[in-house]
Amino acid sequence: MKPDSPLLKILACPLDKGPLILDESRSALYNPRLRRHYPIVDGIPQLLPSSGVPAGISGSAASGPDSGA
Repeated sequence: MKPDSPLLKILACPLDKGPLILDESRSALYNPRLRRHYPIVDGIPQLLPSSGVPAGISGSAASGPDSGA
């Protein structure tokens, strides 16, 4: 998925229905409100509530675009 993809304007978090941010470093969509990453597998966002991973679980403890790290 590319940062300028029109899909980013219409995709929403399955839990809070808010917008998502592309996190290219993790190949995931990120919800900064819930601090959850949704993986992108073979170009397809995995947007099931159960597929969301809390920030910091996989990878470094300070992860996510808004972590300041």
